[in-house]
Amino acid sequence: MMTDPIADMLTRIRNAIHAKRELVEVPFSKLKLEVVKLLEQEGYLQTSSVVEAGHRGKILITLRYTRERDPVINHLHRVSKPGRRVYVGYTEIKPVLGGMGTAILSTSKGLLTDKQAKEAKIGGELLCTIW
Repeated sequence: MMTDPIADMLTRIRNAIHAKRELVEVPFSKLKLEVVKLLEQEGYLQTSSVVEAGHRGKILITLRYTRERDPVINHLHRVSKPGRRVYVGYTEIKPVLGGMGTAILSTSKGLLTDKQAKEAKIGGELLCTIW
């Protein structure tokens, strides 16, 4: 039984980057799909698609690399965990890597990046950071 599916997804992406893989398969959930869509929107991932496989679906993620085959994602960190939830108000949201990275927050308006949450003046649970 998996207790933290978001951490599992981030670990799969991290492992695929270290192995220089193009594709990553992740079991489907709405929350994971929203996280993947935000990462794609921010330019960290190339594409993503949902594939129906039997009674369970999968999310296929295509990773993004530079021309020199260096990964675009250098760091992927799960902040809020099941054993220790981390909540921040919109005034407490700090820029990741001086504004070069992105944080993903779960808010009352859905999943937002740190920049979107600051603009909307909404705080929430800090899910992960990426750069």
